[in-house]
Amino acid sequence: MRIVISEFISLDGVVQAPGGPGEDTDGGFAHGGWSHPFFDPEVVGGAFDRALADAEALLFGRRTWQTMAGAWPGRAGDPFADRMNAIRKYVVSETLGDGGPTWDNTTRIPGDKAVARIRELHDTDGGDLLVMGSPTLVRTLLREGLVDELRLMTMPVLLGGGKTIFPDDGVRRALELVSTVTGSTGVQVCTYRPVAEG
Repeated sequence: MRIVISEFISLDGVVQAPGGPGEDTDGGFAHGGWSHPFFDPEVVGGAFDRALADAEALLFGRRTWQTMAGAWPGRAGDPFADRMNAIRKYVVSETLGDGGPTWDNTTRIPGDKAVARIRELHDTDGGDLLVMGSPTLVRTLLREGLVDELRLMTMPVLLGGGKTIFPDDGVRRALELVSTVTGSTGVQVCTYRPVAEG
């Protein structure tokens, strides 16, 4: 399975809380919902539709999964929501247990087994394993060389700090730009793939 990362990202590399004010306030982050003014239904919406259509399963970190599990099950009847609810899902978490939100077709991957289990999924035949949000998980996947494609929806805004998906380990990682589309709001949807450096 190809591992595909799909992220809303600011010009200064922030991915934290694009969806709403209460989504993630860690570190005093006060810009929750920052992606809304730049959402282009045709370009950004189309990118998500295509990503989900190619996905065989979704992979999340705990916080993103909890946010999604609290939102999508109540949106039945919309084709995108129906697909989100029906598709197989994996959530990496050491702490997620009973009593929290539930979401159909979810399998928990214990945090201490995450890299090994994700490698197993990566090595099996199938469609894409799509990751949305989940910055801590994405940093790990990038560090481990497990990302096959990075789809960044870059919004024309600077947020001045917040969570990022990029490892800060000093390792150089080369990417090739596969495609780019610019939306009417100034958002750029860019697709990158890793390239081997000689």
